[in-house]
Amino acid sequence: MKHILALATLALPLAIGSQALAHATFAEGEVVQGETARLTLRVPHGCGDEATLKVRIQIPEGLIAAQPMVKAGWELETVTGPYENSYELYGRTLTEGVREIIWSGELPDAFYDEFVFRARVTDRLPVGEMVYLPAIQECANGAERWIEIPAAGQDSHDLEDPAPGVMVVPASAGGHGH
Repeated sequence: MKHILALATLALPLAIGSQALAHATFAEGEVVQGETARLTLRVPHGCGDEATLKVRIQIPEGLIAAQPMVKAGWELETVTGPYENSYELYGRTLTEGVREIIWSGELPDAFYDEFVFRARVTDRLPVGEMVYLPAIQECANGAERWIEIPAAGQDSHDLEDPAPGVMVVPASAGGHGH
């Protein structure tokens, strides 16, 4: 009985870990307020057994000056629009910018890939809170919509299709933010 309990105890984190790998997530767990963050969306699978043909990431208010990384073999498109607020960046006032990034190509279901962009983390994103970036994988006959944002006090693990997110942390005393 002890061996079965020990095996079950070892298997539980693996089961939980494999469930987490089923969702789109960011490689980075944190972004620093007041700095430019590099964010890497990890796409672990397609839709059922279909290849992913498009990956879309929505850029939330408070992340500005987003720039996607070109990806070999994929077409890249950005959708720009107005910000809800204006932001100062390097002596310029920004009132609009990239609100969505779209990569189009083909990622077979059996493979994993990453989609990279950078954006400035403004003080509109409070330190100590998660910022969620809804992402959608489009396939020929369906989609995986990682768009659910937890309500206050709700755990994102309780959601069926949680939006990937990162924690906003303060700039260090010797960092670029000071």
